[in-house]
Amino acid sequence: MNERWRGLNPQAAAALSTRDYAAASLAERLATVGVEAGQLISAERAALPWIPGVEIFARTIHPQRHRGVFGEFVRHNEGVLAGSKLWPKQWAAARMFAGTAKGFHVHPPFIPEGKSAAEWMQHLFAEKGSAVPEYEREQWDIMFFVQGRVEIILRDVRAGLPGRTMRLFIDGDNHRSANNAGVIIPPGVAHALRVEGNEDVIMVYGTSTTFRPEFEGRMASDIETAELPLEWRDFLNERGKQQGGK
Repeated sequence: MNERWRGLNPQAAAALSTRDYAAASLAERLATVGVEAGQLISAERAALPWIPGVEIFARTIHPQRHRGVFGEFVRHNEGVLAGSKLWPKQWAAARMFAGTAKGFHVHPPFIPEGKSAAEWMQHLFAEKGSAVPEYEREQWDIMFFVQGRVEIILRDVRAGLPGRTMRLFIDGDNHRSANNAGVIIPPGVAHALRVEGNEDVIMVYGTSTTFRPEFEGRMASDIETAELPLEWRDFLNERGKQQGGK
């Protein structure tokens, strides 16, 4: 038995484990336990498992003493969106209650006629060139968070590209910090969101196309289903059988 734990009985000592507090690299944490968004805004992407097409950019939050805050989203002629020529066709808002999550969902990438999916993805994201995605044919998301704190997990599931994972944490406007950030998510990148802490999250997001239900592919999303307790379901099923037999 380890001398440090000789004051415990043998069963308890044998069951002990200790947490490894050694600091992993930024690249390792991004793909596993997650990192704060502020650490990624100015990071060297070549050294990270960065998903092509994903953008994380700083937002400006202006404090208004005794009143609240004023937060900017994007400006049409500045920053990442100006360079990418991406501008939303629709804006929407959503509220996520504390303790909830949105399971993984993904939007279908547009693949031109006569091109293989892998070939087209390589052309857009791996080759050095001036190719621009056809935003009007596929849904790109631009997300902003105005309240609360959220965890986002991204997984690249596009043909022809490495299956990379990015996990990050973003602060809403009411938590002014280096983690006030906007996120651009390309089609073909599965994404899930989970509320961090006990405060509701309010998000505002723009999409490159107007909302189309057939563009919402869901995977591993059972977390969104709030099942009734098993006893309630059994009771309701039994009542249904009785009524059906009358």
